[in-house]
Amino acid sequence: MQQQQHQHPHQHPHSAHPRGSRPALPGGRRPTARRLTAVLAAIAATAGLGCLAAPGAQAADNPYERGPAPTNTSIEAPRGPYAVSETTVSRAVVTGFGGGTVYYPTSTADGTFGAVVISPGYTGTQSSIAWLGPRLASQGFVVFTIDTLTTLDQPDSRGRQLLAALDHLTERSTVRGRVDSSRLGVMGHSMGGGGSLEAAKSRPGLQAAIPLTPWNLDKSWPELSTPTLIVGADGDTVAPVASHAEPFYTGLPSSLDRAYLELNNATHFSPNSSNTTIAKYSVSWLKRFIDNDTRYEQFLCPLPRPSLTIEEYRGNCPHGS
Repeated sequence: MQQQQHQHPHQHPHSAHPRGSRPALPGGRRPTARRLTAVLAAIAATAGLGCLAAPGAQAADNPYERGPAPTNTSIEAPRGPYAVSETTVSRAVVTGFGGGTVYYPTSTADGTFGAVVISPGYTGTQSSIAWLGPRLASQGFVVFTIDTLTTLDQPDSRGRQLLAALDHLTERSTVRGRVDSSRLGVMGHSMGGGGSLEAAKSRPGLQAAIPLTPWNLDKSWPELSTPTLIVGADGDTVAPVASHAEPFYTGLPSSLDRAYLELNNATHFSPNSSNTTIAKYSVSWLKRFIDNDTRYEQFLCPLPRPSLTIEEYRGNCPHGS
């Protein structure tokens, strides 16, 4: 049973045998040095087998887990453990969106990766969200930052374009072999954030959605079944949190894995440049829900407390998906 929580600022030593004695074996016999050596060797061999089995058992529990165990330092770093390559997707060779850039882990040693497509906002191009490409890809995702058909496209159109880009990525792109098409998510800034809500509404099978300072005329989203992290900004005058991000969050089903992160001392355009707080919680959310990697639950639950960069954080803990 999930519990709704709300954080707000206005809210063994070894035992020793007597010297010269040895523990008795069954039947009251005292072990010889040779017997002790054989017993210790057997114990060591058994322990070694246990250690060898553990990683395999863990991998069997979650075959989608990628990368080393995370720390606060690793998820706040400008780059994660994977080297990243990129490829340009020309507007001329796609339909339904305006092309873009795919960032992906260079190595194929770990198999396939989950993927996320990111839309810019009103009047914006992919350059405004480009920093997220290598930042997220280096943590173990294929990331597609896109251009829209026109810079004036509304959220419903941006939602359809996010889905068209996902389809291109998984079905026709040159990196489709690196993508697990069952593990997909969407992100977007401003009207692109509103578009990510539209995309999740249209395609319930998506694993994660992260609207960044989102804008949309539709305020309630009871249809969504995709785990959603909404990021607002306390100083947003374009899409004020009181009329956009907050009602979007409260309009999601209360049973859904959902969270609301309000950035402190931030503006509507904070997602347009490198931002450690956005990156940290985006990585954690995508890992937790696209990769089902519970190693990242520690950064989401207990709920993060208000800080120099966090004005407020609400959410459901623990997560159930």
